[in-house]
Amino acid sequence: MYLLTLGLNHTTAPLDVRERVSFPGEGLHEAMADIRNGLRDLIPETAILSTCNRTEIYCATPDPVQAPSALSAWLSSRQGLANNDLSSHLYVLPDGNAVRHAFRVACGLDSMVLGEPQILGQMKQAVRIASDTGALGTHLHQLFQRSFAVAKEVRTTTEIGTHSVSMAAAAVRLARRIFEDLRETNVLFVGAGEMIELTATHFAAQHPKSIVIANRTLDRGEKLAQRFNAETIRLADLPDALERFDIVVSCTASTLPIIGLGMVERATRARKRRPIFMVDLAVPRDIEMEVARLDDVFLYTVDDLGKQVQAGVENRRAAVAQAEAIIETRVDSFMQWLSSRQMVPVIRQLHARGEAVKSAELERARKMLARGDTPEAVLEALAHGLTSKFLHGPTVMLQRGHEDRESMTRIVDHLLPDSTQQGVVDSGPDASNSGRQ
Repeated sequence: MYLLTLGLNHTTAPLDVRERVSFPGEGLHEAMADIRNGLRDLIPETAILSTCNRTEIYCATPDPVQAPSALSAWLSSRQGLANNDLSSHLYVLPDGNAVRHAFRVACGLDSMVLGEPQILGQMKQAVRIASDTGALGTHLHQLFQRSFAVAKEVRTTTEIGTHSVSMAAAAVRLARRIFEDLRETNVLFVGAGEMIELTATHFAAQHPKSIVIANRTLDRGEKLAQRFNAETIRLADLPDALERFDIVVSCTASTLPIIGLGMVERATRARKRRPIFMVDLAVPRDIEMEVARLDDVFLYTVDDLGKQVQAGVENRRAAVAQAEAIIETRVDSFMQWLSSRQMVPVIRQLHARGEAVKSAELERARKMLARGDTPEAVLEALAHGLTSKFLHGPTVMLQRGHEDRESMTRIVDHLLPDSTQQGVVDSGPDASNSGRQ
Protein backbone atom coordinates (compact mmCIF):
# COMPACT_ATOMS: atom_id res chain seq x y z
CA MET A 1 0.00 0.00 0.00
CA TYR A 2 1.27 3.47 -0.94
CA LEU A 3 0.43 6.86 0.52
CA LEU A 4 -0.61 9.70 -1.76
CA THR A 5 -1.81 13.29 -1.36
CA LEU A 6 -3.45 15.29 -4.15
CA GLY A 7 -4.65 18.84 -3.69
CA LEU A 8 -4.26 22.56 -4.04
CA ASN A 9 -3.73 25.39 -1.60
CA HIS A 10 -3.21 29.15 -1.29
CA THR A 11 0.23 28.91 -2.90
CA THR A 12 -0.90 27.01 -6.01
CA ALA A 13 -4.41 28.35 -6.65
CA PRO A 14 -6.10 31.77 -6.38
CA LEU A 15 -9.18 32.25 -4.25
CA ASP A 16 -11.62 31.95 -7.16
CA VAL A 17 -10.27 28.45 -7.90
CA ARG A 18 -10.11 27.35 -4.26
CA GLU A 19 -13.71 28.29 -3.64
CA ARG A 20 -14.85 26.24 -6.64
CA VAL A 21 -13.26 23.03 -5.33
CA SER A 22 -13.99 23.43 -1.61
CA PHE A 23 -16.48 21.26 0.30
CA PRO A 24 -18.18 23.52 2.88
CA GLY A 25 -20.53 22.22 5.56
CA GLU A 26 -22.30 18.97 4.79
CA GLY A 27 -20.70 18.95 1.36
CA LEU A 28 -17.70 17.18 2.84
CA HIS A 29 -19.81 14.25 4.10
CA GLU A 30 -21.44 13.94 0.68
CA ALA A 31 -18.07 14.11 -1.10
CA MET A 32 -16.62 11.37 1.14
CA ALA A 33 -19.59 9.12 0.42
CA ASP A 34 -19.24 9.77 -3.31
CA ILE A 35 -15.49 9.06 -3.49
CA ARG A 36 -16.00 5.87 -1.47
CA ASN A 37 -18.69 4.66 -3.87
CA GLY A 38 -16.70 5.47 -6.99
CA LEU A 39 -13.07 4.75 -6.10
CA ARG A 40 -13.14 2.28 -3.20
CA ASP A 41 -11.26 -0.48 -5.05
CA LEU A 42 -8.49 1.79 -6.32
CA ILE A 43 -8.33 3.93 -3.19
CA PRO A 44 -9.50 1.93 -0.15
CA GLU A 45 -8.43 4.60 2.37
CA THR A 46 -9.39 8.27 1.91
CA ALA A 47 -9.71 11.52 3.86
CA ILE A 48 -10.51 14.99 2.52
CA LEU A 49 -9.25 18.17 4.18
CA SER A 50 -11.16 21.24 2.95
CA THR A 51 -10.53 24.70 4.42
CA CYS A 52 -10.48 28.27 3.17
CA ASN A 53 -6.85 27.81 2.11
CA ARG A 54 -6.72 24.22 0.82
CA THR A 55 -8.58 21.22 -0.52
CA GLU A 56 -6.51 18.05 -0.19
CA ILE A 57 -7.26 14.35 -0.61
CA TYR A 58 -5.12 12.02 1.50
CA CYS A 59 -5.25 8.37 0.52
CA ALA A 60 -3.66 4.94 0.68
CA THR A 61 -3.69 3.03 -2.59
CA PRO A 62 -2.22 -0.17 -4.04
CA ASP A 63 -1.75 1.60 -7.40
CA PRO A 64 0.16 4.91 -7.12
CA VAL A 65 0.32 5.22 -10.92
CA GLN A 66 -3.43 5.22 -11.64
CA ALA A 67 -4.63 6.87 -8.43
CA PRO A 68 -3.56 10.50 -9.17
CA SER A 69 -5.38 10.71 -12.50
CA ALA A 70 -8.45 9.03 -10.99
CA LEU A 71 -8.50 11.49 -8.08
CA SER A 72 -8.03 14.49 -10.37
CA ALA A 73 -10.83 13.31 -12.66
CA TRP A 74 -13.13 12.69 -9.67
CA LEU A 75 -12.46 16.14 -8.18
CA SER A 76 -13.03 17.90 -11.51
CA SER A 77 -16.22 15.97 -12.19
CA ARG A 78 -17.56 16.36 -8.65
CA GLN A 79 -17.08 20.14 -8.69
CA GLY A 80 -18.16 20.64 -12.29
CA LEU A 81 -14.78 21.78 -13.61
CA ALA A 82 -12.83 20.94 -16.73
CA ASN A 83 -9.86 18.78 -15.78
CA ASN A 84 -7.53 21.12 -17.68
CA ASP A 85 -8.74 24.09 -15.63
CA LEU A 86 -7.78 22.29 -12.42
CA SER A 87 -4.64 20.31 -13.26
CA SER A 88 -2.27 23.29 -13.35
CA HIS A 89 -3.11 24.10 -9.73
CA LEU A 90 -2.83 20.57 -8.33
CA TYR A 91 0.13 18.94 -6.61
CA VAL A 92 0.65 15.20 -6.20
CA LEU A 93 2.79 14.05 -3.27
CA PRO A 94 3.73 10.36 -2.98
CA ASP A 95 4.79 8.39 0.12
CA GLY A 96 7.47 10.30 2.09
CA ASN A 97 6.47 13.64 0.57
CA ALA A 98 2.85 12.97 1.50
CA VAL A 99 3.88 12.19 5.08
CA ARG A 100 6.07 15.29 5.33
CA HIS A 101 3.27 17.44 3.92
CA ALA A 102 0.72 16.11 6.42
CA PHE A 103 3.09 16.81 9.30
CA ARG A 104 3.83 20.34 8.05
CA VAL A 105 0.13 21.10 7.59
CA ALA A 106 -0.68 19.88 11.11
CA CYS A 107 2.11 22.08 12.55
CA GLY A 108 0.88 25.17 10.70
CA LEU A 109 4.05 25.38 8.60
CA ASP A 110 2.09 25.19 5.33
CA SER A 111 -0.54 27.73 6.38
CA MET A 112 -1.03 31.23 5.08
CA VAL A 113 -0.64 32.30 8.72
CA LEU A 114 2.53 30.58 9.89
CA GLY A 115 1.93 28.44 12.97
CA GLU A 116 -1.81 29.08 13.13
CA PRO A 117 -3.59 26.51 15.34
CA GLN A 118 -6.99 26.29 13.61
CA ILE A 119 -5.74 23.86 10.96
CA LEU A 120 -5.21 21.14 13.57
CA GLY A 121 -8.89 21.17 14.51
CA GLN A 122 -9.84 21.12 10.84
CA MET A 123 -7.62 18.07 10.26
CA LYS A 124 -9.20 16.28 13.22
CA GLN A 125 -12.64 17.03 11.80
CA ALA A 126 -11.56 15.57 8.42
CA VAL A 127 -10.38 12.42 10.21
CA ARG A 128 -13.69 12.08 12.09
CA ILE A 129 -15.66 12.33 8.85
CA ALA A 130 -13.38 9.79 7.13
CA SER A 131 -13.83 7.45 10.08
CA ASP A 132 -17.63 7.88 10.02
CA THR A 133 -17.72 6.87 6.36
CA GLY A 134 -15.48 3.82 6.88
CA ALA A 135 -12.63 5.30 4.83
CA LEU A 136 -10.01 5.57 7.56
CA GLY A 137 -7.85 2.43 7.36
CA THR A 138 -4.67 1.48 9.20
CA HIS A 139 -2.33 3.58 7.06
CA LEU A 140 -4.24 6.88 7.21
CA HIS A 141 -5.08 6.35 10.87
CA GLN A 142 -1.39 6.09 11.66
CA LEU A 143 -0.55 9.04 9.39
CA PHE A 144 -2.97 11.40 11.10
CA GLN A 145 -2.31 10.23 14.65
CA ARG A 146 1.39 10.81 14.09
CA SER A 147 0.61 14.17 12.47
CA PHE A 148 -1.22 15.24 15.62
CA ALA A 149 1.64 13.99 17.81
CA VAL A 150 4.21 15.90 15.74
CA ALA A 151 2.10 19.06 15.92
CA LYS A 152 1.97 18.79 19.71
CA GLU A 153 5.71 18.22 19.90
CA VAL A 154 6.49 21.19 17.66
CA ARG A 155 4.18 23.53 19.57
CA THR A 156 5.59 22.53 22.96
CA THR A 157 9.29 22.51 22.03
CA THR A 158 9.51 25.47 19.62
CA GLU A 159 8.19 29.03 19.55
CA ILE A 160 6.33 28.55 16.29
CA GLY A 161 2.96 29.08 17.99
CA THR A 162 3.99 32.20 19.86
CA HIS A 163 4.89 33.90 16.57
CA SER A 164 1.55 33.11 14.95
CA VAL A 165 -0.39 36.17 13.80
CA SER A 166 -3.98 35.14 13.18
CA MET A 167 -6.36 36.33 10.49
CA ALA A 168 -8.52 37.77 13.26
CA ALA A 169 -5.67 39.90 14.62
CA ALA A 170 -4.88 41.08 11.11
CA ALA A 171 -8.53 42.09 10.61
CA VAL A 172 -8.43 44.21 13.78
CA ARG A 173 -5.25 45.94 12.63
CA LEU A 174 -6.79 46.78 9.25
CA ALA A 175 -9.96 48.07 10.90
CA ARG A 176 -7.86 50.48 12.97
CA ARG A 177 -6.57 52.04 9.74
CA ILE A 178 -10.11 53.04 8.81
CA PHE A 179 -11.67 53.88 12.16
CA GLU A 180 -9.80 56.08 14.59
CA ASP A 181 -11.49 54.53 17.62
CA LEU A 182 -12.96 51.01 17.42
CA ARG A 183 -14.94 51.75 20.60
CA GLU A 184 -17.22 53.92 18.46
CA THR A 185 -17.98 51.19 15.91
CA ASN A 186 -20.89 48.78 15.51
CA VAL A 187 -19.71 45.31 14.51
CA LEU A 188 -21.69 42.58 12.73
CA PHE A 189 -20.56 38.96 12.54
CA VAL A 190 -22.30 36.79 9.95
CA GLY A 191 -22.13 33.12 10.92
CA ALA A 192 -21.42 31.40 14.22
CA GLY A 193 -18.60 28.96 13.48
CA GLU A 194 -15.09 28.62 14.88
CA MET A 195 -13.55 31.35 12.71
CA ILE A 196 -16.27 33.84 13.62
CA GLU A 197 -15.83 32.99 17.29
CA LEU A 198 -12.09 33.63 17.05
CA THR A 199 -12.54 36.92 15.20
CA ALA A 200 -15.28 38.07 17.56
CA THR A 201 -12.92 37.44 20.48
CA HIS A 202 -10.33 39.80 18.97
CA PHE A 203 -12.85 42.54 18.15
CA ALA A 204 -14.61 42.23 21.52
CA ALA A 205 -11.28 42.99 23.20
CA GLN A 206 -11.44 46.43 21.54
CA HIS A 207 -14.79 47.16 23.31
CA PRO A 208 -16.83 48.27 20.29
CA LYS A 209 -20.10 50.14 20.82
CA SER A 210 -22.14 47.06 19.87
CA ILE A 211 -21.72 43.51 18.58
CA VAL A 212 -24.41 41.66 16.65
CA ILE A 213 -24.41 38.02 15.48
CA ALA A 214 -26.41 37.14 12.36
CA ASN A 215 -26.96 33.44 11.77
CA ARG A 216 -29.35 31.23 9.86
CA THR A 217 -30.50 29.60 13.11
CA LEU A 218 -30.95 31.85 16.13
CA ASP A 219 -30.13 29.14 18.69
CA ARG A 220 -26.52 28.81 17.63
CA GLY A 221 -26.16 32.54 17.17
CA GLU A 222 -27.49 33.19 20.68
CA LYS A 223 -25.00 30.78 22.24
CA LEU A 224 -22.13 32.72 20.68
CA ALA A 225 -23.76 36.08 21.48
CA GLN A 226 -23.87 35.25 25.19
CA ARG A 227 -20.07 35.10 25.27
CA PHE A 228 -19.73 38.68 24.05
CA ASN A 229 -22.87 40.29 25.47
CA ALA A 230 -24.05 40.65 21.88
CA GLU A 231 -27.41 40.81 20.13
CA THR A 232 -28.63 38.36 17.51
CA ILE A 233 -30.58 38.77 14.29
CA ARG A 234 -31.76 36.32 11.67
CA LEU A 235 -29.82 36.08 8.45
CA ALA A 236 -33.05 36.90 6.61
CA ASP A 237 -33.10 40.32 8.33
CA LEU A 238 -29.62 41.23 7.09
CA PRO A 239 -30.67 43.35 4.04
CA ASP A 240 -32.59 45.81 6.25
CA ALA A 241 -30.01 45.84 9.07
CA LEU A 242 -26.73 46.13 7.15
CA GLU A 243 -26.67 49.95 7.13
CA ARG A 244 -26.32 49.97 10.94
CA PHE A 245 -22.84 48.44 10.93
CA ASP A 246 -19.40 49.95 10.47
CA ILE A 247 -17.60 46.58 10.48
CA VAL A 248 -18.92 43.37 8.90
CA VAL A 249 -17.12 40.03 9.22
CA SER A 250 -18.63 37.04 7.43
CA CYS A 251 -17.74 33.35 7.45
CA THR A 252 -20.50 30.84 6.71
CA ALA A 253 -20.72 27.48 4.96
CA SER A 254 -22.95 28.87 2.21
CA THR A 255 -22.10 27.73 -1.30
CA LEU A 256 -23.31 31.07 -2.74
CA PRO A 257 -22.73 34.71 -1.71
CA ILE A 258 -25.19 35.89 0.94
CA ILE A 259 -24.21 39.59 0.81
CA GLY A 260 -24.74 40.90 -2.68
CA LEU A 261 -23.78 44.09 -4.49
CA GLY A 262 -27.30 45.53 -4.39
CA MET A 263 -27.61 44.96 -0.65
CA VAL A 264 -24.36 46.79 0.08
CA GLU A 265 -25.20 49.62 -2.34
CA ARG A 266 -28.44 50.31 -0.45
CA ALA A 267 -26.56 50.25 2.85
CA THR A 268 -23.89 52.73 1.68
CA ARG A 269 -26.53 55.17 0.40
CA ALA A 270 -28.27 55.05 3.77
CA ARG A 271 -24.96 55.58 5.59
CA LYS A 272 -24.25 58.79 3.61
CA ARG A 273 -20.57 58.10 2.87
CA ARG A 274 -19.68 56.68 6.26
CA PRO A 275 -17.25 53.83 5.45
CA ILE A 276 -17.95 50.12 5.87
CA PHE A 277 -15.07 47.76 6.63
CA MET A 278 -15.91 44.24 5.41
CA VAL A 279 -13.99 41.01 5.91
CA ASP A 280 -14.94 37.87 3.99
CA LEU A 281 -13.31 34.84 5.62
CA ALA A 282 -15.44 32.28 3.79
CA VAL A 283 -14.46 29.95 0.95
CA PRO A 284 -16.58 29.97 -1.18
CA ARG A 285 -17.00 33.70 -0.63
CA ASP A 286 -19.95 35.14 1.29
CA ILE A 287 -19.64 38.64 -0.20
CA GLU A 288 -19.85 39.26 -3.93
CA MET A 289 -16.47 40.40 -5.24
CA GLU A 290 -18.06 43.37 -7.07
CA VAL A 291 -18.69 44.97 -3.67
CA ALA A 292 -14.99 45.91 -3.53
CA ARG A 293 -15.56 48.45 -6.32
CA LEU A 294 -17.99 50.54 -4.27
CA ASP A 295 -16.87 53.85 -2.82
CA ASP A 296 -16.55 53.91 0.97
CA VAL A 297 -16.44 50.09 1.16
CA PHE A 298 -13.19 48.39 2.20
CA LEU A 299 -13.49 44.68 1.45
CA TYR A 300 -10.80 42.15 2.38
CA THR A 301 -10.72 38.43 1.56
CA VAL A 302 -8.71 35.64 3.21
CA ASP A 303 -5.96 36.16 0.64
CA ASP A 304 -5.81 39.88 1.43
CA LEU A 305 -5.45 39.13 5.14
CA GLY A 306 -2.81 36.53 4.37
CA LYS A 307 -0.59 39.20 2.85
CA GLN A 308 -0.95 41.27 6.00
CA VAL A 309 0.27 38.51 8.30
CA GLN A 310 3.47 37.85 6.38
CA ALA A 311 5.24 40.65 8.25
CA GLY A 312 7.67 39.35 10.82
CA VAL A 313 8.58 36.19 8.93
CA GLU A 314 12.26 36.85 9.59
CA ASN A 315 11.66 36.59 13.33
CA ARG A 316 10.07 33.17 12.90
CA ARG A 317 12.77 31.53 10.80
CA ALA A 318 14.62 30.00 13.75
CA ALA A 319 11.44 28.40 15.07
CA VAL A 320 10.59 27.10 11.60
CA ALA A 321 14.04 25.51 11.19
CA GLN A 322 13.65 23.75 14.53
CA ALA A 323 10.18 22.54 13.61
CA GLU A 324 11.36 21.26 10.22
CA ALA A 325 14.14 19.26 11.92
CA ILE A 326 11.60 17.59 14.22
CA ILE A 327 9.37 16.80 11.26
CA GLU A 328 12.19 15.17 9.27
CA THR A 329 12.99 12.86 12.18
CA ARG A 330 9.34 11.86 12.52
CA VAL A 331 8.99 11.34 8.74
CA ASP A 332 11.88 8.85 8.84
CA SER A 333 10.21 7.01 11.73
CA PHE A 334 6.89 6.81 9.90
CA MET A 335 8.48 5.59 6.67
CA GLN A 336 10.19 2.80 8.61
CA TRP A 337 6.80 1.80 10.00
CA LEU A 338 5.28 1.94 6.51
CA SER A 339 8.11 -0.21 5.11
CA SER A 340 7.55 -2.81 7.81
CA ARG A 341 3.82 -2.81 6.98
CA GLN A 342 4.62 -3.52 3.34
CA MET A 343 6.63 -6.59 4.35
CA VAL A 344 3.80 -8.08 6.41
CA PRO A 345 2.32 -10.09 3.47
CA VAL A 346 5.79 -11.41 2.59
CA ILE A 347 6.42 -12.46 6.19
CA ARG A 348 3.04 -14.18 6.36
CA GLN A 349 3.78 -16.00 3.11
CA LEU A 350 7.18 -17.09 4.42
CA HIS A 351 5.63 -18.47 7.59
CA ALA A 352 2.93 -20.25 5.58
CA ARG A 353 5.56 -21.92 3.40
CA GLY A 354 7.52 -22.93 6.49
CA GLU A 355 4.41 -24.51 8.01
CA ALA A 356 3.74 -26.37 4.76
CA VAL A 357 7.31 -27.76 4.71
CA LYS A 358 7.05 -28.75 8.36
CA SER A 359 3.71 -30.53 7.82
CA ALA A 360 5.02 -32.42 4.79
CA GLU A 361 8.17 -33.61 6.58
CA LEU A 362 6.26 -34.60 9.73
CA GLU A 363 3.84 -36.63 7.65
CA ARG A 364 6.76 -38.40 5.98
CA ALA A 365 8.30 -39.08 9.38
CA ARG A 366 5.05 -40.58 10.69
CA LYS A 367 4.86 -42.91 7.71
CA MET A 368 8.45 -44.04 8.36
CA LEU A 369 7.62 -44.78 11.99
CA ALA A 370 4.47 -46.64 10.96
CA ARG A 371 6.42 -48.98 8.70
CA GLY A 372 8.92 -49.73 11.49
CA ASP A 373 11.94 -47.54 10.74
CA THR A 374 14.13 -46.84 13.76
CA PRO A 375 13.69 -43.50 15.56
CA GLU A 376 17.28 -42.61 14.71
CA ALA A 377 16.61 -43.10 10.99
CA VAL A 378 13.38 -41.14 11.18
CA LEU A 379 15.05 -38.20 12.97
CA GLU A 380 17.90 -38.21 10.48
CA ALA A 381 15.48 -38.18 7.55
CA LEU A 382 13.38 -35.44 9.16
CA ALA A 383 16.41 -33.21 9.79
CA HIS A 384 17.77 -33.88 6.29
CA GLY A 385 14.44 -33.09 4.65
CA LEU A 386 13.98 -29.81 6.56
CA THR A 387 17.50 -28.54 5.93
CA SER A 388 17.41 -29.57 2.24
CA LYS A 389 14.23 -27.66 1.60
CA PHE A 390 15.40 -24.69 3.67
CA LEU A 391 18.73 -24.47 1.83
CA HIS A 392 17.39 -25.08 -1.68
CA GLY A 393 16.35 -21.47 -2.43
CA PRO A 394 19.53 -19.71 -1.18
CA THR A 395 21.73 -22.37 -2.86
CA VAL A 396 20.08 -21.86 -6.24
CA MET A 397 20.42 -18.06 -5.97
CA LEU A 398 24.12 -18.33 -5.14
CA GLN A 399 24.80 -20.82 -7.92
CA ARG A 400 23.09 -18.63 -10.50
CA GLY A 401 25.42 -15.73 -9.70
CA HIS A 402 23.09 -13.20 -8.12
CA GLU A 403 23.92 -9.72 -9.44
CA ASP A 404 24.48 -8.36 -5.93
CA ARG A 405 26.61 -11.06 -4.33
CA GLU A 406 27.51 -8.90 -1.35
CA SER A 407 23.88 -8.35 -0.43
CA MET A 408 23.13 -12.03 -0.99
CA THR A 409 25.98 -13.03 1.29
CA ARG A 410 24.64 -10.80 4.06
CA ILE A 411 21.19 -12.35 3.66
CA VAL A 412 22.69 -15.84 3.92
CA ASP A 413 24.53 -14.81 7.08
CA HIS A 414 21.19 -13.84 8.61
CA LEU A 415 19.42 -16.97 7.38
CA LEU A 416 22.19 -19.32 8.54
CA PRO A 417 23.85 -17.96 11.69
CA ASP A 418 27.17 -19.51 12.67
CA SER A 419 26.37 -22.00 15.43
CA THR A 420 29.85 -21.60 16.92
CA GLN A 421 29.13 -17.90 17.47
CA GLN A 422 25.51 -18.24 18.49
CA GLY A 423 26.13 -21.13 20.90
CA VAL A 424 24.66 -24.62 20.79
CA VAL A 425 21.92 -25.47 23.26
CA ASP A 426 22.82 -28.69 25.10
CA SER A 427 19.80 -30.89 25.64
CA GLY A 428 21.68 -33.25 28.00
CA PRO A 429 20.91 -33.74 31.65
CA ASP A 430 23.26 -30.95 32.79
CA ALA A 431 21.83 -28.31 30.49
CA SER A 432 19.35 -26.98 33.02
CA ASN A 433 22.15 -26.32 35.48
CA SER A 434 24.63 -24.78 33.06
CA GLY A 435 23.51 -21.25 33.82
CA ARG A 436 23.79 -21.70 37.56
CA GLN A 437 27.56 -22.29 37.86
